[in-house]
Amino acid sequence: MAITNHHSETEVNALFSRVAGHYDRMNNVISLGTQKHWRRVFFRQVPVKSGARCLDLCCGTGDLTIALAQRAGRSGSVVGLDFNTEMLTLAEKKIREQRLQKDISLVQADAMHLPYPTGSFDVVTIGFGLRNVPDADQVLREAYRVLRPGGVFGCLEMSQPKNPVVKVGWRAYFKLFPVLARLSGGGYHDYRYLQKTAQAFVSATQLAAMMEGAGFANVHFRRLNLGAGAIHVGVKD
Repeated sequence: MAITNHHSETEVNALFSRVAGHYDRMNNVISLGTQKHWRRVFFRQVPVKSGARCLDLCCGTGDLTIALAQRAGRSGSVVGLDFNTEMLTLAEKKIREQRLQKDISLVQADAMHLPYPTGSFDVVTIGFGLRNVPDADQVLREAYRVLRPGGVFGCLEMSQPKNPVVKVGWRAYFKLFPVLARLSGGGYHDYRYLQKTAQAFVSATQLAAMMEGAGFANVHFRRLNLGAGAIHVGVKD
């Protein structure tokens, strides 16, 4: 199943430059205020051993990247990768505040064409980024490629509720989302775009099938907020 974003990389990059300063607050809105809890649950599903070599794709403002570094420890190494300069600037500020500069490297690059040899990492993660890339299948293939055999991939992303009642409520909330998000700062049309990518992204079962198509084994997922989000995990054989 090929999932592509009809907006160009240039358009998406410009959008994230505009919303960078409000991105964390926006994620709180879109996750109904539970994104921090989602990340805690994420790391119960995605094992990160001390000393692990980790790559966080579409790292944004760096919250997942920092959490990776805290788990990999001083003997580990973490790369936070994003294509947007403004997001990386905010991530760098957070990393300095946490005094993790020696443990985290920030790299500006394209998640669809990773600048790393095959088998470079023990853990690859992506949080709230897969739905916004031009070609999600290509990102999954690249994540698989740069993992070592036995390495783990984890994805935290918006999803589609299955329960009909929950689905109705979720759609109603998303009609309000651009207005609510705008209260945290930013333009209505930018948040309207982010609403559409979250609402239109594939279901948990479809994403699991995409991961299997990219080569991952032992693929499983856990739904969050009654299906509004999901954690997917896979292993490279």
